[in-house]
Amino acid sequence: MSGETNLGTLLQSMQPVLHPGIYVFATVDPAFDCSGLAPRMTFEESEGKTLILLQEAAFTHGIDHEFPSRMISLNIHSSLEAVGFIAAIATKLTSIGMGVNPVAAFHHDHLFIPADRADDAMQALEELSALEGNPHRL
Repeated sequence: MSGETNLGTLLQSMQPVLHPGIYVFATVDPAFDCSGLAPRMTFEESEGKTLILLQEAAFTHGIDHEFPSRMISLNIHSSLEAVGFIAAIATKLTSIGMGVNPVAAFHHDHLFIPADRADDAMQALEELSALEGNPHRL
């Protein structure tokens, strides 16, 4: 197993990074050719292919989309078997009235949060990370 599993270490060392650009979620036919789009993520569902891509690309290619968001990467190599990491983050963001769409990749977790709340999300994540070591952090 690779990656960190200790919740305290994950929270204390997550080092959130806010990426430039506005991302959106879209769904297209499974046969849709994504070449030229460079989606950040694709996922096959029975209803269609889900894309997370830059809003600019969605506009350029005439793709209907929802949820303008910013992407935050958590720069700690979290194990795919880690327990409670995303739950702790979601709980913190819930406390400020914010939803999150997390994506777990092999090395890192990525959060898609409302575009207009990026600063709030970064502050909340930094607070959560700084509070590690306080037994009453959550």
